[in-house]
Amino acid sequence: MLSGDAGRNLGPTLLLVCVAAVWGWTFKVVQDAIVAYGVLSFLAIRFAIAAVALSPLSARRMKRGTLLAGVGIGLVLAVGYVFQTVGLKYTRPTNSGLVTGLFIVFVPFFDLSLFGVRLRRFLWFAVGASLVGMVLMSVESSGDLRTGDMLTVVAAAAFGLHISLLGRYSRGHDSGALAMAQMLTVAVAAGVAWPFFEQVRLPPAEVWWALAVTGVLASAVAFYVQTYVQRRLSALRTGVIFTTEPLFAAMFGYLLAGDRLTPLQLAGAALLMCAIATSEIVPAWLKARGPGPRAAD
Repeated sequence: MLSGDAGRNLGPTLLLVCVAAVWGWTFKVVQDAIVAYGVLSFLAIRFAIAAVALSPLSARRMKRGTLLAGVGIGLVLAVGYVFQTVGLKYTRPTNSGLVTGLFIVFVPFFDLSLFGVRLRRFLWFAVGASLVGMVLMSVESSGDLRTGDMLTVVAAAAFGLHISLLGRYSRGHDSGALAMAQMLTVAVAAGVAWPFFEQVRLPPAEVWWALAVTGVLASAVAFYVQTYVQRRLSALRTGVIFTTEPLFAAMFGYLLAGDRLTPLQLAGAALLMCAIATSEIVPAWLKARGPGPRAAD
């Protein structure tokens, strides 16, 4: 039987795993799309679709404070997506997914440096296991350090900051409105830069499906879920759960792009799952023991 804490967190955890699965799948979808269309143009339309999809439920609940918070967090998200999507032009989908997973290293750094969040030892173990798992999964994914991989490291840092900021500010705002403000911000930022770097043209027919899927499912739904769940889970626990994204990226890379995992990479995948189990089970056990020193859970 699950304890009350574990049982309450099971639903949010599964929702985040579903989000990670969608994001892992869309690495290949996005890479195929930006071959036929520009990066900024793709992002501008993708996140405009996301904002429109969220507007029926969220526009009326938008407040000035939520909009301002969403703009700040959304600018960080925009940086992450620009670097990640440009990086996809120069590396494989599996590589991109694996390197993106390094955000788990940045989440506790930003939590501590920006907000003074102390972490319990078992969560440092989860972070360490996640990092080792990421290294094992990445070590044989390519023979050299690619430009795309370096760009994706910058994206991983931005995504780590995004998770940390969302963990701090999501509790004070409506989930849908805050997600919508982020989507609008990314769309506007990419749209403003679009004419300066790329030809302004409508997407070709084969790109519209990718725009619809990433705009509605991988952006509107995914970021609504993340914003909602981070009202309940800490930034670090969210980050640890999101380290399943590289697992899904590798799985879909295997199915869709012909990528293959080595024994070392499979060992890394097992470590990631161990880190997730630690971040979910240990908090419930500690709560059952009784009160102790306050720290991020």
